[in-house]
Parts: sequence; C-alpha cells; structure tokens
Amino acid sequence: MDAQIKFHKEFDGHEKVHRFFDEKTGLKGFIVIHSTKAGPAVGGTRYFPYKSEDEALDDALRLSKAMSYKCALAGVSFGGGKCVLIAPDSFTPKTEAYLNAYAHELLKVKDIFFTGEDVGMKQNDIEALALVTPNIIGSKAKAGDPSPWAALSVYYAMRGALQFADKTDSFEGKKIAIKGLGKVGMELARLLHDEGAELFLADTNTYCTEDALQKFERATIVPPEEIHKCEVDIYAPCALGREITNHTLHEVRARIICGSANNQLDTPKHGEMLFEKGIVYVPDYVANAGGLINVVAELDKMGYNKNTVLEKCKGIKETVFSILKESLDRSISPNQVSDERARAILL
Repeated sequence: MDAQIKFHKEFDGHEKVHRFFDEKTGLKGFIVIHSTKAGPAVGGTRYFPYKSEDEALDDALRLSKAMSYKCALAGVSFGGGKCVLIAPDSFTPKTEAYLNAYAHELLKVKDIFFTGEDVGMKQNDIEALALVTPNIIGSKAKAGDPSPWAALSVYYAMRGALQFADKTDSFEGKKIAIKGLGKVGMELARLLHDEGAELFLADTNTYCTEDALQKFERATIVPPEEIHKCEVDIYAPCALGREITNHTLHEVRARIICGSANNQLDTPKHGEMLFEKGIVYVPDYVANAGGLINVVAELDKMGYNKNTVLEKCKGIKETVFSILKESLDRSISPNQVSDERARAILL
C-alpha cells in the first residue's frame, strides 16, 4: 500500500489498497479491503467514468468502509471491500479481454475478497468473471441478482421508519419519492405501489421513466434535480451517493429519508443536521443490506437458503426501529448510532 494513501481523507485503517492498470485492455482501478477481522471482505464491483483516479479511490475507500459496517449490522461474518473500475466513458462496452484482465486481478485476492454486481456491471459480466476466478458471488447458478433483495430490505427499512414515526407501517396513501429507477429503484417502486403508495419518480433515463408510467398508475415523473424537494412522507435516493449535501439538505421536504444508494450523506455531519431539522434518516448501509445478505448466503457451508435470506431482510425493520429509538433517546443522529454499533462489532 502506498504510504501516501494513509493520509487520504477517506482512509480509515484500510487493510489493503491495490491499484492496477493494464495498458493493453485499458483496465484501470482499485481493489480496496477495509476489514477482514470478521471474515473475508465482500463488496461489489463498480464500473464508472470517474473524472480522476483520486475520485475513484475516494469512492472505493468510502464504499469499502460502508460495506464493513453493513456486514456488521446485517449479522454476517464478513468484512468490507470494494472494487472500482475507471470506465473511459458511459458508453464503451467491456471486452472479453478487459474482463479477463480484471478476473486475473481478482485472482490475486481470491482468499480475502469476494465481489459481485454493482453500478455499471451486468449479470453477463459477472458470469464471465466467474469462469476465471472463484471469488465471484451473485452468479445465476447461485444467489443470482442481488437487486430485488436490496429493494426488499429498503422496503422493510421504510416500514421500520414508518412504525417509529407514525406508529403504523402501512404504505396506504403514503407519498414516496424515488430518485433512480435502475433495477433496485424500479423494484422498490413496484413493492410500494402494490401497497397503495403514491409515487414520485425521477431518473435521467427517459426509457426508465416512461416504463414506470406504464407500470404504475399512481406515479408522477419529476426532474432528477427537483425530486429531493418533493413534499412527501419518504424520500428514497436510489441512484448514486452524496445525495445529502449542504445545498440539498435545506431543500429536502420529506419526513423520512430511506433509500438504497450507498453513502447518501456527503459527510457524517449532514446526518446530524438532518436530525436537528427533525428529518428521520435511515442509514443507507442498514437499509440496503438485502443485496449483501443474499449474495453472501451462497457462501454458507450449509448452502444457499432463500428463506433464511428473507427472514434476515424482514429483520431489518426491527433493526431500523431500534436505531431510531436509540437516536431519539440519546438525542444523537441515527447514523451516529449505527456507526457506533458497527464499530463496536468490528473492534
């Protein structure tokens, strides 16, 4: 590990930072391991057109730490890791040679890091990697796509937040805004619409918004740059991170923030500011843990058990309620409570 990385603002005692570059295929990125104290590290692979290597490293450091915390509070015996691949742009497809080169980088950490699908990675990419390296999770032959499970865990996290705020977990008549209609956001919208919620939806891809209008009769499309301003019961960021900033925080009009996007807070301080404003914030790594719970279930010595995954996802409702209650009782933000609980488990 480069000694200078230890001075990076997002460095948090990470165990390993592996930078790689393959000139022939254009493969460039980082494999980052935050912790293996509880077991091998797990975390998805993100393929994204970062503006610089430092931006990519920043993302990998933040996401791998969040994965450690997610594992701790989800009750699984794994640590946190992440891989980010620096895409040349948003359109260039991954070649077979590119994926093969990446798979050989993964072979170097096969005993300490398991990875799977994340932003920019498709199921076919995962299947191709699995042919070369054994540390792939979420292949079709095993746990499969984690997206529906991430959506389900957010659904139960929302129920926990509503139980805390309203003394009822019913979605009937609730107004819910979702930013990002990828596989997780769209499935979450379906779950909520089926329960009687009124939806306000946003995505930069017009195909996704048009598809949503066809599927959901109680849906209104809102520009992505305006969706966080909607006066709703719940705002669900389901796209990329750093959704709550100094600017957007003062424009949020939702009573509850609970979504699937990783690292929704620009800094932990923004969680404290939400608490001071009386907005209930559900820590993202607690809410979106369903995808993780599903894919690591295939590593269980007894084999993958769908019912066990479902029960753990349902349990997130009680975890969220407990965090929010402790937050209220101690007059500190929910993200402070969840971070403290995670660190206590990791130590």
